[in-house]
Amino acid sequence: MLNYRVQNLEGLVEQLKANGVTVLDDIASHDYGKFVHILDADGNKVELWEPGN
Repeated sequence: MLNYRVQNLEGLVEQLKANGVTVLDDIASHDYGKFVHILDADGNKVELWEPGN
């Protein structure tokens, strides 16, 4: 699985959904950041992470 550090995870997820990307779960929030998992075009699981404060 790949992990990408991103900014504005909520906005990015909305853009990805609008473009037909499969979002596997809801955004999970923790003290150390927010996470969500998507599938890339080849069906590989990708984790998106927005660091916490």
